[in-house]
Amino acid sequence: MAGQSKKSTKKYEKNHLKDALGKRKEVAKIKQRHQAKAKKKARNGKGNAVDADGEANALEEQPRSKDLNKMNGMTEDRFFQEGFQLPELKETKQAANIEASRPNIGKRKRGSKTSDPANPGSDEEAASEEDGVQVHQEHLDALATKDPDFYKYLQENDAELLDFGGGDLAEVDQLSEDDKPTKKQRIGRKLRAGSPEKDVEEEAVNDSTGQTEVTTAMVAQWKNAMSEQFSLRAMRRVVLAFRTAAYVNADDDKELKYSISSPEVYHQLLVSALDHVPSVLNHHVPVKESTTGKVRIATDSKKYRTLTPLLKSHSSAIIHLLENLSDAPTLNKTLNALIPLLPYLLPFKKILKSLVTSIVGIWSDTSTADISRITAFLVIRRLTVVSDASIRTALLKTAYQGLVKSSRLTNPHTLPAINLMKNSAAELWGIDPDVGYTTGFVYIRQLAVHLRSSITQPTKDSYKQIYNWQYIHSLDFWSRVISTHCSPTSNPSLKVSSDSPLHPLLYPLVQITLGALRLIPTPTYYPLRFQLTRSLLRISRATTTYIPLAPSLLEVFQAAEMTKPPKPSTLKTLDFTTALRVPNPYLGTRTYQDGLGEQLVELMAEFFGIWAKHIAYPELILPPVVHLKRWLKTVSSSTKPRMSNGTKTTSDKAKGNKNSRLTSAVTLLIQKLESNAQWIEEKRRHVDFGPSNREGVEEFVRDIPVEDTPLGAFVGGLRRKSEEKEKLLEQAREAERRDRRKDREEGSKMEIDSVEVDEPEDYIDE
Repeated sequence: MAGQSKKSTKKYEKNHLKDALGKRKEVAKIKQRHQAKAKKKARNGKGNAVDADGEANALEEQPRSKDLNKMNGMTEDRFFQEGFQLPELKETKQAANIEASRPNIGKRKRGSKTSDPANPGSDEEAASEEDGVQVHQEHLDALATKDPDFYKYLQENDAELLDFGGGDLAEVDQLSEDDKPTKKQRIGRKLRAGSPEKDVEEEAVNDSTGQTEVTTAMVAQWKNAMSEQFSLRAMRRVVLAFRTAAYVNADDDKELKYSISSPEVYHQLLVSALDHVPSVLNHHVPVKESTTGKVRIATDSKKYRTLTPLLKSHSSAIIHLLENLSDAPTLNKTLNALIPLLPYLLPFKKILKSLVTSIVGIWSDTSTADISRITAFLVIRRLTVVSDASIRTALLKTAYQGLVKSSRLTNPHTLPAINLMKNSAAELWGIDPDVGYTTGFVYIRQLAVHLRSSITQPTKDSYKQIYNWQYIHSLDFWSRVISTHCSPTSNPSLKVSSDSPLHPLLYPLVQITLGALRLIPTPTYYPLRFQLTRSLLRISRATTTYIPLAPSLLEVFQAAEMTKPPKPSTLKTLDFTTALRVPNPYLGTRTYQDGLGEQLVELMAEFFGIWAKHIAYPELILPPVVHLKRWLKTVSSSTKPRMSNGTKTTSDKAKGNKNSRLTSAVTLLIQKLESNAQWIEEKRRHVDFGPSNREGVEEFVRDIPVEDTPLGAFVGGLRRKSEEKEKLLEQAREAERRDRRKDREEGSKMEIDSVEVDEPEDYIDE
């Protein structure tokens, strides 16, 4: 594949790259320490190498010789008992003048302490640290010429390593010098404003806390500077103030420059930061996007390196804000503001990992509003489009894990949200089919391993790892992925379904689904069988692949639930869309038998409706029709057959299920199947090609819509009936939810009233 790394490169990245980077960092640190020591030693040597006259040297030699004579006559025990003193190095006036005249160059790190007169070595340590950082940066710059391929790899995959020591926010002010308005512009502003120009931030400093109180005037000034001049200095202040707003209710003690006490200022600051920070970034570091969706940013430019601390601070504040927001409009605005920032965050893998986790958490939360979840999905999709293969793989894995985790609880209230997740996530796997195939193969194989272990190592509860909502939703999700991206109808670029890179996943998925479908063939798990049958029908319809589903459906007709007379029951109708197993009270009842009959007729009609226009349709329906007619004959007989001499058998009890509604529905299904077979046979009489002519077989009645066939019209009527039934159920659920909310409100009101009445009595008792 074009653009893919070599196998040896991947192997090196997997096994040796981490160790190599660690060794390079250790070597760089050792070199840094040695060079710092050498510079410090040279600096001290210069301070001691001061010219002096001969008399000073003679005066120094006399006490030194005396000390040597004194120590020569001293024993070792006496020497260690008395101790000794090291001579102090006296700084001469010339060295002091040299040190005082030395200019104070170099950047001071944030949070570093100023020079202490009582500790003269602190300045030297700070200088050595700065020199060490500079030396290490020189080594990294030299790496670009010695090993350009490795340096390019670090730029693309670990930009934080090359950004040694980070950046100083003060450099933003230096970049902003060019953004200052000219003298003519300042005079014009003064005349329009009618007052001298001044920085309102200087007036809002709180002496007690040392923090600057953000005011409406400050936010307006920053907003105008960013919108009119694209000022980096104003953006820096907005980013720092936005960080304060994001951590306004945080428990951790963070040193923040600003403080916010007004809700109105809080709202204005959030809106200004979310609206204008991306535009300022795009003005100074523009994003170039190709027709294929790839983005390019000048990451090696001075502006981008200088803005890196601001980007990290702003993105971390947004991540913290997303984790604590509950208001839907604010959450939507924050998510929308992230979309233009995504290209700038691609080099920072750690930040992207936290960001993806937060956004996927919003998207997979079934309690979040649908509009917020859709907005979160748009952010995920945009990141998938602009990122590389490694980020896409991690993003797809995180999205799949969030989907599986959220599908544990499935009921009529959460099912629409889960379906929204499955439909939206299925789109992600088609953005990069190669990465989609790799991740899909891994997770489908994982499903196969669970099924195999459940079959080969059966225990009392081994089936539970298969028969649960997470496993069923996973199979259904992968059926949506394949039906979405392997369908020539929805993808005009595909001539046939096999042209899709995801098509090889079809066969293993179908085999796993059929195996899970037949794992426990008991009436208790017929709803689960119908769930998986619908997933396979979706694949067969989209890819025109024949999947033998009729045998698994005909098995249900032979069960005792469909052949024996049912017990009368007043239970409510079972919802097969949100059930995997049937509660024991439903087994053998008329309610369950009617539900099974409706599901079987609908699924059989859907299955044969896929092949309603196929030239071999009459031969396809022949065995199932014979099977259904035999079943009808068995369940429709009123008594046991008599013996040859005319006497009845030992039991005179009636045979059959005594369910005319069910038998009439199956009879209608058989009539529609045979009617469609006659229609196909009538069309086949006019063809002039044989079965070996593949092209002629494919073009047979292609121009006729399926709805115009006898079976297609019948299937359309069943779908409309099912949709109407679903609407009625949804209305009933909504009414039930309203009643529950009303009961809770009345209950809470009664509790408040009782507290108001009982409170004075408690005081009296006390």
